[in-house]
Amino acid sequence: MTRVLLIEDDPAVRRGVSLGLRRRGHETEAVGTGEDGLAALVPFAPDIVLLDLMLPGMSGLEVCRRIRETSQVPLVILSARGDDIDVVVGLEAGADDYVVKPASGELIEARMRAVLRRVAPAQPAAGARERCRTYGDLTIDGVGLQVRKDGQDLVLAPSELKLLLFLSASPQQTFSRQQLLEQVWEHSYYGDARLVDACVMRLRSKIEDDPRSPRYVQTVRGFGYRFGPL
Repeated sequence: MTRVLLIEDDPAVRRGVSLGLRRRGHETEAVGTGEDGLAALVPFAPDIVLLDLMLPGMSGLEVCRRIRETSQVPLVILSARGDDIDVVVGLEAGADDYVVKPASGELIEARMRAVLRRVAPAQPAAGARERCRTYGDLTIDGVGLQVRKDGQDLVLAPSELKLLLFLSASPQQTFSRQQLLEQVWEHSYYGDARLVDACVMRLRSKIEDDPRSPRYVQTVRGFGYRFGPL
């Protein structure tokens, strides 16, 4: 059973989404303000958060930032059509994905499952030691799902971790944004490249000495990204 924290101010949307989640077997806590959402975060201990951007009082963007100060719980933004700028800011603040409202229960469920699969525990396999790779001051453990820089553990959001694991598994190979959307976000349709760009920006801020001159996650102008330690 997945524990879902829904933060949505519209009573009708809140009832509809929470009812659909419960019918699909999820334990759901539904609140109408950002303050109530933050208050529920620790006692409810959700597996994933669904967060409306347009909240009264404390905005959804501020809630996202505050959650990311203390938690890397998977987080999906619920966005009304026309909130493109806020979506970008939300992704940059640490959201893992977004859904445009109104959205079907099936779409919300699919996005939730895709995000949760990014944090599913890896199963140790033969030759697991080979999956712990070191590049200069950066160590990537694909089995333990840990990343260290200068011997210190880094805290990466689910999308950041999966993106790094995917790119570093094929050093020097360039992937288009669409390929990354399909492999990391599991968006099989023509997806939103902003998901990739925002995630790369956040990842660079954590693993690079100088995010403006990246050593590890490099841009291939006009195409995409590659992992290529310089």
